[in-house]
Amino acid sequence: MKLLLTSGGVTNASILAALRTMIGKPIEESTALLIPTAQWGHPMCSPQTAWKSTAGRWPGRQDLVELGWKSVGVLELTALPSIEPERWKTWVREADVLLVEGGEAMYLAHWMRESGLAALLPELTETVWVGISAGSMVLTPRVGPRFVDWRPDAGDEALGVVGFSLFPHLDYPGWTENTSDSAREWAETIGGPAYGIDDQTAVSVVDGDVRVVSEGNWIPFNLEGDRDS
Repeated sequence: MKLLLTSGGVTNASILAALRTMIGKPIEESTALLIPTAQWGHPMCSPQTAWKSTAGRWPGRQDLVELGWKSVGVLELTALPSIEPERWKTWVREADVLLVEGGEAMYLAHWMRESGLAALLPELTETVWVGISAGSMVLTPRVGPRFVDWRPDAGDEALGVVGFSLFPHLDYPGWTENTSDSAREWAETIGGPAYGIDDQTAVSVVDGDVRVVSEGNWIPFNLEGDRDS
């Protein structure tokens, strides 16, 4: 897969340009599926937040379903175990992009495994994955205990598709637990390479090439060499 792992979505021209390059054709000719599943596992989310995501009605946001796709559908992972696998797998294989909303990363990891989507990922070599917050963190090795709000006793190991972890919403206004100092404390316990990224930043991964795309702030942790941008 081609991965665009964001904190806040497609929030600026640089991230949008990276997305267009990954897709390889105009957004207006591309099809997308929105995965809102992570929202059901997070205590700050609700049916109202899930509706805002699927309807593109978040105030001040036009960074996911609102980008001008040829078509957008909803793929709810909790429903997939009750559907004939080849039916929903056809939907996924035919989509150009998977738009994966934020929420609770470990809940999302559970339903990716339970639904069979996690097992399908290696087949989706040309599909673009656009994650927001938990939708990005789910592909990392670990999210860190501080980001686990669903079944904390189950641990914090995510899917490990990439070799680094993510601390999203870096220095978000009013979020006292997401400061740069908090990110450094988190990185000390994560046990591997990591990035702290704000909502104007994304990490792209294409054919193993990892690059930071940013018009904001980000911090590398436990990485060799200097920043890439």
